[in-house]
Amino acid sequence: MNRLESAFANKPIFMPYFPLGYPDLETSVDAIEALAQNGADLIEVGLSFSDPLADGPMIQQATQIALEKGITVRKSLKAVKELRRRGVEIPLILMGYYNPMLAYGLEKFVHDATEAGADGFIIPDLPMEEAEEFQSMLIAGRVDGDGSRYATNATQSPPSYRDQMNAVEAPLIRMLAPTSSPERMEMIARNAQGFIYLVSVTGITGERKSLAEGLGGLIAQVREHTSAPVCVGFGISTPEQAREVGRLADGVIVGSACVKAIGGSENPVEAAREFARSFADALK
Repeated sequence: MNRLESAFANKPIFMPYFPLGYPDLETSVDAIEALAQNGADLIEVGLSFSDPLADGPMIQQATQIALEKGITVRKSLKAVKELRRRGVEIPLILMGYYNPMLAYGLEKFVHDATEAGADGFIIPDLPMEEAEEFQSMLIAGRVDGDGSRYATNATQSPPSYRDQMNAVEAPLIRMLAPTSSPERMEMIARNAQGFIYLVSVTGITGERKSLAEGLGGLIAQVREHTSAPVCVGFGISTPEQAREVGRLADGVIVGSACVKAIGGSENPVEAAREFARSFADALK
């Protein structure tokens, strides 16, 4: 099993989000390392962008500060490599928007990201209908065990879509929301890799006082079409809420509350340790 598959051996998993470069690059790397060492099973590593359309005020502010302090895609990938050098072994999923990846160069971005140690990608503004080019980069970058490129022999039958998807070791994680139509939900869930990111509410990221009504039914609906793990994010603010979601889902994603707790502390690294422990304990 690869790192991503291994992470789901003991469910539900705890998946915090934190952006590189906030409150500065060195502190963000230390904070992500602390999250990994104190209970996070998988970390959603943020790549900052000037127009984060899916994010609420807390994450918008954090990523803007990171940009003002000079964070770039290149520096972010070097930071991922540094985390691996320090011995962080849990999956690191890069969460970012498509424009900076295009500006960096898609083929180079995918190569450099996987080379650095990224285990997958979440791109909120890349709909399924427009993801073929990015997906093709992931498939092209996969090398078979015998050292040959996947399905390059012209005498072979073309690989099926499912075979191609299975050839990707650092997948593009698909997102679903309460507004997804049944047909779209089935199509995305059927072809999901890694896990499904299920947005629990309509709207942007941010802390909320209560969980969305009908979440259990929404999760059950998604599971009708896939065996991939279903992880729930958006609006989960407390360990108690995480515990409740963990009874229904395979993973719990916590973003704004994590950024607020760490970024607002005089000792961000200690805050990261305490935050990870409290949510990990709640999900045990």
